[in-house]
Amino acid sequence: MDPVNAAPNPVDPPLPQGVPGISASADRARAQLHEEIERVRVGVEEMLAEQGGPPDAEIQRELDNLREDTRLFVKKRLRKSEKRLDRSIRKIDERTSRLEQRIDQVEADRQAAEYRIHSDTERMLDGLLQEVRTIADLLSKDS
Repeated sequence: MDPVNAAPNPVDPPLPQGVPGISASADRARAQLHEEIERVRVGVEEMLAEQGGPPDAEIQRELDNLREDTRLFVKKRLRKSEKRLDRSIRKIDERTSRLEQRIDQVEADRQAAEYRIHSDTERMLDGLLQEVRTIADLLSKDS
């Protein structure tokens, strides 16, 4: 936490369990934004210190407001990114579920087709056997 700002640092909040982290490029961009904001803040504070005397209360209040606005903005953007990530994960889960159901259906169709082929082949062979027996019976009676 920043000693000047008692609010928690919104740039690196802890993620809830089970929620995957944001992509590396988003992490880098967020870190760069935070560094730039801190660089500007430190520059303004140094400039105020160089001017001598205690910092103007109005300017200090404005800096505090800016810091709070920045914290809320980053928090809002992070929340928005997490919602988008959750929505994407839900879509992927739904798509995966549909694919698994389709795979199960294809497997069931394959098993049913194998059964039909086996049954049809068995019936055909039984019919051929019956015809061969009939022919054999006719040939044996003629002899």
